Amino acid sequence: MATLLYFSNLFRLGRRPVGFVLLGGVLVVLSGCSTVPKLEGGGSQPPMSKIDINNACSIFQGRNSWYQVMNDSFRQWGTPVHVQLAIIHQESKFRSDARPISKGFMGVLPGQRLSSALGYAQALDGTWAEYKRQTGNKRADREDFRDAVDFIGWYNHVSYKKLHISKWDARNLYLAYHEGHGGYAACSYRKKSWLMRVAEKVERNAARYDAQLAQCKDSLTTNREEKENNWFVWPF
Repeated sequence: MATLLYFSNLFRLGRRPVGFVLLGGVLVVLSGCSTVPKLEGGGSQPPMSKIDINNACSIFQGRNSWYQVMNDSFRQWGTPVHVQLAIIHQESKFRSDARPISKGFMGVLPGQRLSSALGYAQALDGTWAEYKRQTGNKRADREDFRDAVDFIGWYNHVSYKKLHISKWDARNLYLAYHEGHGGYAACSYRKKSWLMRVAEKVERNAARYDAQLAQCKDSLTTNREEKENNWFVWPF
């Protein structure tokens, strides 16, 4: 009873017990930590909902590490950054947890998983397993941006080797990406007018991203390029 009167008096006098003050402080700290994710090397990373995914410069604003990752993939596999961006835009709209879920059409139950595609690159289970086997990247995660971008570079490299598609040809690279190498070789896409339109959209997006990057590329220098530009030999 005495304890209840003590707390009652504290609230009536406008004071708060130490426990409540500490709890409030903890909540403030936690809320402050959870608002905006942090970038590698410090700084704030704006959420994708605040980014114009149709603009390459906007995508990389606050995400310079993404540009570094995509440039690494370009150096490793040969697919330029603007083509990588166009494929990711079409496949996942830059959502790490993207997966094809039905909305209840043509007899498919709403919410039913349409395929095993997952992540930024929408890689299928079997294709992802083959990527890990061939590259040795056994711990690769489809929801990890670096791994997804490396997968796209690897897949397009295979498209180039098997089908002789230029790594700068966004339209045909996407057709092979969607249909698989066997499907593309059999020209399965020719019977899918909707897919042809999507591939043309990917091509337009790639061209737009390329033009946009020309305007902001100088501000997106990778760490490796900075080291190379600043490297010198001490004369003594």
